[in-house]
Amino acid sequence: MDKILGKFRACIDKYNMIEENDCIAVGVSGGKDSLVLLCALARLRDFYPKKFTVKAITVDPYFENKPGNYQSIKELCEKINVEYIIRKTSLYNIIFEDRKEPNPCSLCARMRRGIIHNCAKENGCNKIALGHHGDDAIETFLINLFNGGKIGCFSPVTYLSRKDITLIRPMLYLWENEVANACKRENLPIVKSKCPADGVTERQNTKEYITNLEKTYPDIKAKLFGAMERGNVSGFHQ
Repeated sequence: MDKILGKFRACIDKYNMIEENDCIAVGVSGGKDSLVLLCALARLRDFYPKKFTVKAITVDPYFENKPGNYQSIKELCEKINVEYIIRKTSLYNIIFEDRKEPNPCSLCARMRRGIIHNCAKENGCNKIALGHHGDDAIETFLINLFNGGKIGCFSPVTYLSRKDITLIRPMLYLWENEVANACKRENLPIVKSKCPADGVTERQNTKEYITNLEKTYPDIKAKLFGAMERGNVSGFHQ
């Protein structure tokens, strides 16, 4: 984890993501991104000059109407001294059985966000950390450009006035392969998604498009991210 903490902290400091006495909720899906984010924040908590606390929240969709097995994440949270909260939901029922959504990802993401926001507030958190890394930012930028014809991305820091809560994305200076390597080095307990739509999303198509671009332009990701910062896209800045 120490190998990524420098870039992790640089992003936090650049965008003033953490203030004294923050209580930060981490949305933990069980994937590599959220697990690395959780552990990096827990590690940073131990020496960062501004004191803050960390809590982990898992939104359980109850795929196939069965609870997910998050025992390994519970054990990880105990090891790193982080409170762990599992919120039972009916997401699977609503999206796949009741509504039979042909493109379920957008609705699921919106509903998950609302649940995490409410759960974080109920548990005394004033910020929510999300596990988006640099690859996610670039993919979102291209999805907005190609599908919506607009220049935009999520912001490093977003204040939600309606919920009175702030979203932060501390891993934006990390690439996906760096996150994957950290997850492997730390032997973090990935919980495989049981979502029927897993791996067949527009984001996956965009990821493959970027991979193909890299064959001709090896540094395309760094150039795109740099352009987003220089252009102050959605709150990015140099």
